[in-house]
Amino acid sequence: MKIALLGYGKMGQIIEKFALERGHEIVLTISIDNQEDLTRQNLKAADVAIDFSTPDSVLQNINACFDANVPIVVGTTGWYGKLQEVKNDCDSSNNTLLYGSNFSIGVNLFFKINQALAKLMNNYPAYDVQVEEIHHTQKLDAPSGTAITIAEGIVDNIERKSEWLNEVVGTNVDVFAKPEQLLIESHRIENIPGTHTVIYSSEVDEIEIKHTAHSRAGFALGAVVAAEWLEDKKGFFSITDIFE
Repeated sequence: MKIALLGYGKMGQIIEKFALERGHEIVLTISIDNQEDLTRQNLKAADVAIDFSTPDSVLQNINACFDANVPIVVGTTGWYGKLQEVKNDCDSSNNTLLYGSNFSIGVNLFFKINQALAKLMNNYPAYDVQVEEIHHTQKLDAPSGTAITIAEGIVDNIERKSEWLNEVVGTNVDVFAKPEQLLIESHRIENIPGTHTVIYSSEVDEIEIKHTAHSRAGFALGAVVAAEWLEDKKGFFSITDIFE
C-alpha cells in the first residue's frame, strides 16, 4: 500500500519503520513544518492515511482525507466530542475511517478482558473498582484515551457505576468519588511509555489486571495492521472491529 503519514513525530517515524518492513511505501509525510503540503492532490497519491498528529490538527486532517476520498486510520485522541459529527460526515460522503484510543494488540485484548471482568463483578458488590494510568510527563491529555476506554468498558458493564471522574495526582486538587462514580487516577512520571491497571478491592483481598507498554512499537505496529485491515472496506470503524 501507499501510505500518507499525518503527524511525523516519534510515533509517525516508528510507524514508517514498520510500514516499510511490511512492504509498504510512504508517499507523503505531514508535520508541523510542512502543513502546506496537505493538499487534495498529494493525498490522492496514497491508498490510506495514518494520523498520529495532535488534537488541534486531527479534524482538519480527517476532513482533508474525506475531501480526497482517501481512507484514514486515526490514532490521535482528544476529538471524541465530535465523534458523531465525523461519523455522519464519513457516512454521507461514502468515505472510510477507523479510529482507536490505542492500537496495541495487547491493549485491545486487555479491553475485552476488562469488559468480561466487569460483567462478572456484578455478582460481587463487596468489591469497589478503580482505574490507574501512568504515562510520561510529555503526554498532553489526562486521563489518557486508553484509560477512558477502559473506564467506559467498566461503566457500560457493571451496574453499580454510572460515570467516571478523573484525579491527576500531584495537582493538589482533591477528588472524592461517590459510590456510583468510577475514579480514574492519573500519574505523570518521566520515561514511562504507558501503564493501565484496573483494581477491584474488598475488605479481604484485591484483584488487579494490568497492561504495561514497554515502548511505542506496539502502538505503531497496530496502526499499520489496522491500515491493512481497512483495505477494500467502506464505512466508519473502531479498532475494536478488528478484534470481533
